[in-house]
Amino acid sequence: MDLQEEIHKTGGFTNLDLLARQVVEGYISGIHKSPFYGFSAEFAEHKIYNNGESTKHIDWKLFARTNKLYTKRYEEETNLRCHLIVDNSASMHYPKLAKQGIGSLNKIGFSALASACIMQMMKRQRDAVGLSVYSDEFEFYAPEKGSERHHHMLLNTLNDLLVNKPRGKATDTYTYLHQIAEKLKKRSLVFLFTDMFQADVKEGQLFEALRHLKYNKHEVVLFHVMDEKRELGFEFDNVPKRFTDVETGAQVDLYSENIRENYQEAVHNYFEAIELECARYKINYVQADINKNFENILTTYLVERQKLG
Repeated sequence: MDLQEEIHKTGGFTNLDLLARQVVEGYISGIHKSPFYGFSAEFAEHKIYNNGESTKHIDWKLFARTNKLYTKRYEEETNLRCHLIVDNSASMHYPKLAKQGIGSLNKIGFSALASACIMQMMKRQRDAVGLSVYSDEFEFYAPEKGSERHHHMLLNTLNDLLVNKPRGKATDTYTYLHQIAEKLKKRSLVFLFTDMFQADVKEGQLFEALRHLKYNKHEVVLFHVMDEKRELGFEFDNVPKRFTDVETGAQVDLYSENIRENYQEAVHNYFEAIELECARYKINYVQADINKNFENILTTYLVERQKLG
């Protein structure tokens, strides 16, 4: 099936779950070539054996095929909890697209589909997932659950982010990350999708909020969503252009070539500072280029899952 056919004329996906399933199945089909070899066939039914655990549930047949120790997972086991957080500010709706497809996504489209892919992986593992959406207001919150009804509610919420214009232009990451952190009582995986663009807030305040998410021993991943070609490389035609800040409305007219080198240096330094601060607080920092596939997102999920599995 052509994935482009799954794009709704309003800008949303007609079946976000189907798209996520196809992305995940494509990823898992090649997983035997990766460090996660052995998960493809038994992905939902096994977890890695940890030293000191009882050996009575080890799957020796799987060991014979993979040379790795896995134990069988049972329905009554307490599974992992994950909370997805999506920044829905105006800057996340860049670039403006007539419609979105797998090969043409803006930042909110990439974040929504990446979130749906993580949800699909968690569904296979029978794990509980929750979702928060914010901009200059706390737009949506749902606690971690594993039911089919809950799963579809979250998918509908993610799809609405693509269909509807952003409610607020600005970003208030600092305020709402603190509020989300207060709601997460049990140890969870926390995935934050944001472009880290926020006006009038000191960088230290953002990391104070991110550090708050580390309470209760949560594993936190910051997916720094970006259009690498334009936002990092500043690759625009060298003709007079008017650049507009979609959150503040500020405008500037210039030739891109005249400032490209200085712009690239400033953005590189800013991104490097973010990465260093994340390392300081033991937050996994992952650059997520919207022009690339979702392999990096899903591999990060598997690696982080091992920490809590």
